[in-house]
Amino acid sequence: MEDDAWLDLVGISADPPNRRDKCEKCKRPVVVCWCPALPHPPETVASQIVILQHPAEEKRSLRTALMLQLGLEPGKCVVYKGKRFPNHRNHADLQKILDSPQTLLLYPSRDSVPLEEVDHSAGPYTLVLIDGTWPQAKAIYASSPALHRLRQVKLIAVGISDYIIRTQPTEGCLSTLETAAQCLAVLESRPELRQTLVRPLHTLCKYQLDNGAVEHQSKEFLLKNNQYPKPIGKRLSRLLRNTACDGNEET
Repeated sequence: MEDDAWLDLVGISADPPNRRDKCEKCKRPVVVCWCPALPHPPETVASQIVILQHPAEEKRSLRTALMLQLGLEPGKCVVYKGKRFPNHRNHADLQKILDSPQTLLLYPSRDSVPLEEVDHSAGPYTLVLIDGTWPQAKAIYASSPALHRLRQVKLIAVGISDYIIRTQPTEGCLSTLETAAQCLAVLESRPELRQTLVRPLHTLCKYQLDNGAVEHQSKEFLLKNNQYPKPIGKRLSRLLRNTACDGNEET
């Protein structure tokens, strides 16, 4: 008996077990890869999207900014990480973008104007998005004076998020991918861009739903229909008192 146990022990490989094969592009397990839903070839656009990403977004397994990067031709979606911008890691490159008169910031301030009203003939534009939850986005904006000097815009026709496997705070909150796709559809005067760029998100949600995930309604919807399962906090209460969530709330 002891000999058998020893043989079993000796037979254990010293190498770690093989992990599931991962896609080289999206870095997800091959079985849940959404790359087939990407536009082929990647979409060519005149505008550029710059994403200022809160560090916490990197830890999210279902983050959507990568879908945008892979859906556009190289260089048309650039991601900078941090809690304050520019910072020591990206100052040189990002400062040039923030100093350009062609750069717009998507942020729902009192001075922001509808993106649909921007003179598109004066483009192309670079659009800056803040990627994080609403409190994270506000903190990044507050600690980044360079962002305050940018022309600020907002989306009017937002619609309902297709990110149905995640609970959004309000009906008007979109993922980073959806926000950027909607903005590009406006800036490029190509309404079909939103559907094309968001297709990988549809594929991801379908896989999750087919394998046990549940479709989520927004907290706003649940509250309106007396279905919210716990007491509402002060932060959510303040958010719901505002009009719509013009920034993204992914996340």
